[in-house]
Amino acid sequence: MALKITTREVDGVDVIGLAGRVVLGEESNALRETVKSLLASGHKKMVLNMENVTYIDSAGLGTLVASHHSARTQGASLKLSNLGAKFQEILQVTKLLTVFDVYDSEAAAVQSFK
Repeated sequence: MALKITTREVDGVDVIGLAGRVVLGEESNALRETVKSLLASGHKKMVLNMENVTYIDSAGLGTLVASHHSARTQGASLKLSNLGAKFQEILQVTKLLTVFDVYDSEAAAVQSFK
């Protein structure tokens, strides 16, 4: 299943909803481009809602890290929400939990910007 990306604004925060697989190729590129275009248009607060992500590979993780880094260097914030247990475990093993701000729910992530 391809990656479906939706963006909407909640209380001044851009919520990027992901559904499907974040893998090498079009999927990671689409995610990278989405974040890049939001940053280019001056958006500084972003939440990646990972609730419907079914699979992520190393390229997908790399894309998350690259997006986080791009946001940081442009004075923006990229936070993650709704990680499944498996994905949470992957971030723990790879020590990426220390890199990202992770929240249990989209609402909590959006609230954290206040």
